Amino acid sequence: DHIKCLAMNFLTLSILFCFSWRGLQSLPSTPIQHTRRWRGNWILLSFFMISFLPCQAWATTFTMALVGPWTCDLLYSKALPDLAARLAIARINKDPYLNKGYWYDYTLINEDCKSSRALARFAGLDGYGAAFLGPANPGYCSSAALYAKEWDAGILSWACLKPSMNKDEMYPTFLRPLPLSSHVLFSVLRYFRWAHVAIISQKQDVWEATGQELASSLRALGLPVTPVVTMEDNKDGPRKALTKVREADRVRVVIMCMPSVLIGGQAQYQLLTTALDMRMIDRGYVFIPYDTLLYALPYKDAPYYMLGNDTKLRKAFDGVLTITMDSGERNFYEAFKDGQNSYEIRSSTPPEQVSPFFGTIYNMMYYTAMATEQARKNGGRWVTGQILRESNGDFEFQGFNQPVRSGRHGEGMQAAYVVLDYSGIGTTLYSTHALHSSHTDGKTGNLKYLGRSIHFAGSTPYTDSGCWFSPYFLELLVFGLTVLFCLHQGDWVWLKKCPAGAVSGVNSSTEFVFTKLRDMRHENLNLFLGLFFDSGIFGIVTEHCTRGSLEDLLSNEDVRLDWMFKSSLLMDLIRGMKYLHNRGIIHGRLKSRNCVVDGRFVLKVTDYGFNEILIAQSIDSDEEKPEDLLWTAPELLRSSSLRRRGTFCGDVYSFAIVVQEVISRSAPFCMLDMPTKEIINKVREPPPLCRPTVSVDEAPLEVIQVMKQAWSEEPEKRPTFEELFKQFKSITKGKKTNIIDSMLRMLEQYSSNLEDLIRERTEELEVERQKTDNLVAQMLPKTVAQALKTGKPVKPEHFSEVTLYFSDIVGFTTISALSEPIEVVDLLNDLYTLFDAIIGLHDVYKVETIGDAYMVASGVPTRNGNRHAAEMANMSLDILHCIGTFKMRHMPELKVRIRIGLHSGPVVAGVVGLTMPRYCLFGDTVNTASRMESTGLSYRIHVNQSTVDVLNSLKLGYKIDVRGMTELKGKGVENTYWLVGREDFNKPLPIPPDTTGGSNHGIGLDEIPPDRRQKFLDRQKRMN
Repeated sequence: DHIKCLAMNFLTLSILFCFSWRGLQSLPSTPIQHTRRWRGNWILLSFFMISFLPCQAWATTFTMALVGPWTCDLLYSKALPDLAARLAIARINKDPYLNKGYWYDYTLINEDCKSSRALARFAGLDGYGAAFLGPANPGYCSSAALYAKEWDAGILSWACLKPSMNKDEMYPTFLRPLPLSSHVLFSVLRYFRWAHVAIISQKQDVWEATGQELASSLRALGLPVTPVVTMEDNKDGPRKALTKVREADRVRVVIMCMPSVLIGGQAQYQLLTTALDMRMIDRGYVFIPYDTLLYALPYKDAPYYMLGNDTKLRKAFDGVLTITMDSGERNFYEAFKDGQNSYEIRSSTPPEQVSPFFGTIYNMMYYTAMATEQARKNGGRWVTGQILRESNGDFEFQGFNQPVRSGRHGEGMQAAYVVLDYSGIGTTLYSTHALHSSHTDGKTGNLKYLGRSIHFAGSTPYTDSGCWFSPYFLELLVFGLTVLFCLHQGDWVWLKKCPAGAVSGVNSSTEFVFTKLRDMRHENLNLFLGLFFDSGIFGIVTEHCTRGSLEDLLSNEDVRLDWMFKSSLLMDLIRGMKYLHNRGIIHGRLKSRNCVVDGRFVLKVTDYGFNEILIAQSIDSDEEKPEDLLWTAPELLRSSSLRRRGTFCGDVYSFAIVVQEVISRSAPFCMLDMPTKEIINKVREPPPLCRPTVSVDEAPLEVIQVMKQAWSEEPEKRPTFEELFKQFKSITKGKKTNIIDSMLRMLEQYSSNLEDLIRERTEELEVERQKTDNLVAQMLPKTVAQALKTGKPVKPEHFSEVTLYFSDIVGFTTISALSEPIEVVDLLNDLYTLFDAIIGLHDVYKVETIGDAYMVASGVPTRNGNRHAAEMANMSLDILHCIGTFKMRHMPELKVRIRIGLHSGPVVAGVVGLTMPRYCLFGDTVNTASRMESTGLSYRIHVNQSTVDVLNSLKLGYKIDVRGMTELKGKGVENTYWLVGREDFNKPLPIPPDTTGGSNHGIGLDEIPPDRRQKFLDRQKRMN
């Protein structure tokens, strides 16, 4: 490359010499010629300057076209794409590894937020770049990849969510510039075993398409993603969307396709705060932002002040679990600031106001340049889209603020991910789990626990069976096309083929039925494992039972079946059908052939839901043979459409025919000695009534009577399986099975009971442990309680800035004298329950209550900067508002008045005592706060100068009146104030009494209820 460059320079100098020699031979003689000579000199000068350009100037330019909705979406517009691309290109062209071949450049293309217009715009971009980074809209990503295929240009889009696009020959120029987001999500959901997922998207084409494509991608991985909801952009939009999620069965994980609230996303703010109002946060719902998967959200030394300033958001965000790229040694904000300081980033925008997708743009462009250079070196020619895709990868480079690597075999750019949680307190997130960059394919590896647990705001979300984390279709080893069983993962399974028909794929209705059937779990149901579709065969796959069907068992004369054995099989059948009917599942095809028996002689019902799958796939049933209709109820024989779906009563009739088979160990209706077709006609068109006959010697009379009820001609007279279960249970009560069966069942029952007992005791222990932890957390700070539980000493800690609150009830001594002891307890319990509910809305900590005194602190044990005074002031105003309407149960006409004192300053906090340890505060601040309360007045918030200074510095509009000089015991005379409100505080406050003269510390005689006034006067006489 350097030799080529030197040759170009030599050629330029040769041309320059020729022009100069020619100029010397013809000197000018006129002004016009003189002008021409100067023009010639300018040409010579230009060639001369070009000859000294660096070698990169002679290189071919490789242009990257950056396609995205840079002006109409918050995530992308705040990413400053032009600055990010300019920075990346500048560093790429200075990189000694990358500046040997191409000179890199970029062009910024704005993508329309409407999918149709965006696709039309993309169709005209041929020649705009050698590689396209984008589009950001999954709705037309596949179509864009086909255009790029025609142009033979590379296309690297983070929005194409089809799992196999980077390996599909239909898209030969497509590369994945980021790990597939659905694979990363799948790895996290698999670790926590959260299979049932809902998706809520913002009403904007790019996010609606993202939600739909993400749902398809996760469904392809085996997860039952439903519902997928678009949140309308009106006042009721969030509530309607969340209502649909709440109505979905077992859904506890919600993926939010919209810009994160941490970068200013208002739609997500409305969604989360509405979820808080609907009590979904504290009921175990987990909300996962989707957009953070696309960038490295800062979390180390990166406070988010909106969490600290907005109490509602702080509580709502406790239900959010964030999955994002790991930041490496420095976070995005630090890297952006470094770029500003070095003048590489020429922008005065604060880093906190820039979307971290800025770093992703930088990384994708650098990755594209690295892959291009690798392909150029290997091919030695212009790098087309197909050549770019064939790059080997397996290289590493320093991303914007973290190390990035390229996977092998076209896996694209890979980066490590972390799971971030928020404790509900403070302004920062913390990491709980990590996912290595090589494990982002969703197949290998798992999350790594980082030593700090996730803080769930309410109950822990449901966990699902691990079998959900497999694709819908099972990979089976099939022996021939007519075989009934096959291998799946080394185990034998049953394969029931559907009738022949044109099946091109599985539709959404079938997926819904599949999801419902795979949830069926019962000892007497044969497990529904999955669907099979290959080589023109479509069928259902179920668990294999070694002893075959009930029909096989009954026809095997080597197996001795006494009545207790038979009754056990029938009870198994009743249990299985009862479970199905209780869940709204109609079998529709029940017969002895689809009742299978496992190695422990447990009967299991199979083929349930088969009719639903045929209907969902619009597959016509084969014409049924007469011998297959012997179990079919008369009303179903008369209606083919009704027979196709089946009925609950029809299942009961089929059960009765199976009972006849079991009792007589013979085929249905065999004792009638008639052709099968004739039997079917007689059953379909009575009279006379055509039913099997059974001898009373073969079974208890009660069983025969139940069987006859079950095959009644009138469907409504047939018992339900719930009734059949009760009847059979009473019939078989006290009977003993044969020895082997009895031993097997006894051991099985013992094992099952033992497992249930252990599980029950473990659950009870966990519940009690949580109760204990909650109780301790109410008595001591969580950090202190955790240290005491682990046996670690709790050292006293100094807090330089806190605000303390003291309050008591005015005239409490008089109230106590007028009340019974139990009435005093009820009063304090009602009052402090009200106070406790209020402090839960603020960043404060309840220290203790002694009698009618109530003490609260802010800034301890959790430091909150200078917000402690504001939190305490807000809490005090809320308490004063509520006390204005509070009434005692036993004296509702007597108003309860309190006085409040606030003071700010330093304290020392520590645990005192081993028996009933208490978390105590010490220091002059405590004494002063107590004096502020004792010298205060009714319905007043008495504040000191230190608190006033902090409140004024916050500039939040607090209304403060000067009280004047007040004598504080042990402190002298100080200037104190009344806190009377806040500009945006609209709640009514009780009117304080006149403060001129008197202390207002007691209760007047006229305030005491007449029925208790005499009691008060008698008390006064005794005291005198």
